[in-house]
Amino acid sequence: MDVSVILLTRNTCHQTREAIESVLASTDALSKEIHVVDNGSTDETREVLPKAFPQIHYFYMERNLGFARGVNFASREARGEFLLLLNSDARIAPDALQIAVDWMRGHPCCGIVGGQLYHPNGRKQNSIANFPSLATELLNKFLLRTFWPKEFPGKEQEFREPLEVDSVIGAFFLVRRSVWDLLGGLDERFFFFLEETDFCLRARQAGFSTTHLPQVRVWHGQGQTARQNLAAARIEYWRSRYAYFAKHRGLAARFVLRVGLLLRLVIDALFSGLFTALTLGQSQRWREKFAVHRRLIAWHLCGCSASAGLPR
Repeated sequence: MDVSVILLTRNTCHQTREAIESVLASTDALSKEIHVVDNGSTDETREVLPKAFPQIHYFYMERNLGFARGVNFASREARGEFLLLLNSDARIAPDALQIAVDWMRGHPCCGIVGGQLYHPNGRKQNSIANFPSLATELLNKFLLRTFWPKEFPGKEQEFREPLEVDSVIGAFFLVRRSVWDLLGGLDERFFFFLEETDFCLRARQAGFSTTHLPQVRVWHGQGQTARQNLAAARIEYWRSRYAYFAKHRGLAARFVLRVGLLLRLVIDALFSGLFTALTLGQSQRWREKFAVHRRLIAWHLCGCSASAGLPR
């Protein structure tokens, strides 16, 4: 088996169906299998997907295991030389897998490959992520990419050749199986967000690089699952950010991160509250921002409760 494709879904039946169809429509000669882990969907996913695609391996979980644990479960069933972690709201170009696998086979020191992500309307998305640092977490990422493009590569640049990077966005995340086994899969301390970033860092520490391939085209809905419960998803992002710094950064950096993020959160909440009031609550954008900021502040006041966030 050349490639084992792993998709996680939770109440994203339509998007997952399109993702599977894009894999089946690939114009390559690779042998493939598809594993779908359903993290407790309550929509029609459980009835639709196994009937629509009898050739896939479908696993229904009674509760939400989180991204890392769900992917690790599927990886134990997978037989491929490469594992492709594909978001349920992603669609791959017909030649994407062949290009990515050929690159990996020609570059044995490359452990992970990512592609160029696009919005459904064709606009480029950020496909590359720096390892989190105080700069990336406390400063404006757009300004970092604009003024220091070599250190912070992003969608503003036009890449024509493969580029070695810190990490790639996990919507399309092709991993060499031997590297996956060496590292023991994803770290399950990350429930949702930064699992792939942590994996790329551990791969680099083990001597394997991560490469962005601009020729690999992937259309990505970006955050379909998160948008179902935006405030809870933001809590998960903050929790994963704290977990990443706790694992990879020193005590001083963790302290500065917490203080800096909380100051910025309070300022953001004041602004979103002000604009919500000025628009008399008629702006959905500012209402949503203010609601998220309030939930994040409440979560911190409750001691960053483990019970808050996305449903388990």
